[in-house]
Amino acid sequence: MSSSPATTELAPPGVLGLIGSTPLVEITRIDTGVCRLFVKLESQNPTGSIKDRIALAMIEAAERDGRLQPGGTIIEATAGNTGLGLALVARAKGYKIILVIPDKMAQEKVFHLKALGADCRITRSDVGKGHPEYYQDIAARLATEIPGSFYVNQFCNPDNPTAHERSTGPEIFEQMGGEVDAVVCGVGSGGTLSGLGRYFAKAAPDCEMVLADPEGSILAPYINTGKMGEAGSWAVEGIGEDFVPDICDLSLARRAYAISDRESFQVGRELLLKEGLLGGSSSGTLMAAALRYCRAQTTPKRVVTFLCDSGNKYLSKMYNDFWMVEQGFLDRPRHDDLRDVISRRHDAGEVVTVGPEDTLLTAFKRMRLADISQVPVLGPQGEVQGILDESDVLLRVHNAPERYRDAVRTAMTDKIQTVTPNASLQDLMEIFDRGFVAIVCDGGQFLGLITRTDLLAYLRRKMG
Repeated sequence: MSSSPATTELAPPGVLGLIGSTPLVEITRIDTGVCRLFVKLESQNPTGSIKDRIALAMIEAAERDGRLQPGGTIIEATAGNTGLGLALVARAKGYKIILVIPDKMAQEKVFHLKALGADCRITRSDVGKGHPEYYQDIAARLATEIPGSFYVNQFCNPDNPTAHERSTGPEIFEQMGGEVDAVVCGVGSGGTLSGLGRYFAKAAPDCEMVLADPEGSILAPYINTGKMGEAGSWAVEGIGEDFVPDICDLSLARRAYAISDRESFQVGRELLLKEGLLGGSSSGTLMAAALRYCRAQTTPKRVVTFLCDSGNKYLSKMYNDFWMVEQGFLDRPRHDDLRDVISRRHDAGEVVTVGPEDTLLTAFKRMRLADISQVPVLGPQGEVQGILDESDVLLRVHNAPERYRDAVRTAMTDKIQTVTPNASLQDLMEIFDRGFVAIVCDGGQFLGLITRTDLLAYLRRKMG
C-alpha cells in the first residue's frame, strides 16, 4: 500500500507542495501476532518528519488572520522536529525564525536548522516549566521582546491538531481502504493524537487510539491510572512530556504503553535491520508500542503507526554502537575486569591506531576523522610502542608545518602506562592522577585505551 489520496486543495508552490501525501507500507518481517501492522512514512516529508504538516498549517493560519505579517519573525520552542518544519516554511516564505532548543536535541538536527538559516538558542533540558531557562518560557519571553514576532506555541495552537484532522487522518483512512482498527501515535505537543482522534471518532468510531510514550513521561501513567505522577527523564526525542499540553485531548486514547529508551532504540534498529526502514528514536517508541498492542490481540486487527522522522538525524546516537554501549542501551560480552571499561576494543576493530613510520599528517587526519584527541602507536606485531596526542603533534609542527611529513615516532610519547585486565580501578585512578591514559595489554597484546571519560561512562552504567 503506497498510494495516497488526491488533495482537493491547491498544493503550495515549490518544496512546500511536497508536504503530506506520504506512503504507507506493511510490516512483513517482524512478528505482529494475529494483526497486520502498517507504517506511514512521515520521514518522506521535505525535512524528514511528520512535523512539516503542522508547521505549514500553523504558519499559513497565522498569515490568514494577521498574526504573522510580511517581514515578521517566527519564534518557537522545540525539542524535536517542529523547528525543522518551521525553518523550512520560514525560509520558503521569507520570514526570520528564532528557535529555542533543549540541549538534548541531536546535533544532526541542530546542523540542519542552522543550514536552513534558523537562529538557534540552546538551553537546558533538565529543568521544567517555571524555571527561567525552560525552553518554552524563553520562547514566550522572546516573543514579548521582539517587535513583529509570532510565537507559534505548538502546545497551545489549535491549528496543530487541525492539520492532522484534515490531512493525516483522511490519508490513512483512504490508504487503508476505510479499515482501520487502531492507530498508535506519540504525544509531543499532542497534535497528532488529538487531530487523528477527532477524525477517526467520526470516520471509524471503533478505531482505537493508542498512545506510545517514553518511560519517564507522565502521559502513559495518567491514561492508565488516572493519576498524575512525577516526570522522570528519557533520551528519546520529540515525544513524552512532563505536563499535559493544552491541545492534547488524552481522553481520545483508549490505552497507553510506556516504552523504555533501551527498547525504543533496539526496536528502531530492528526496524532498519529487518524492514529496511530508517526511523528516529520516537519511531522506535511507536513501533515498540504497536508491536506490544498487536501481539496482545486475539483477533486480527489492522493497525497503523508512524515512522515519525528519518533516522538520518540519529546516526550519531541510536545507530552508533559506541554511544549505545556508553549509554547502557546495548550489551557487549562481559569479562568482569578492565576490558569492560574499555569503550573501543582493539580486537573488535574499534580502535584507530597509527604505526611509528606513518606521517604526522596521517595521524592528524585519522584523529580528526574519528573525532579523537590521541591514538596508540602500534608496531608490526601489534605491540604498543607509544601514544600520540594532539599536543605532541602541535609541539612538533607549530613552528615548521613541513614537519607534518615527519614520522610519528619523532613526536610520540614512549613513556606509557600499561595495565593488565585484572588491574583495579584504583590502579586506573593513580595513572590518571599522573596525567596519563591507561593502556590495557594482555600478554603483550594491545586491548585498548581507558581514559577518564571511559571510566565515568562505565561507572554510570554500573549505576543502572
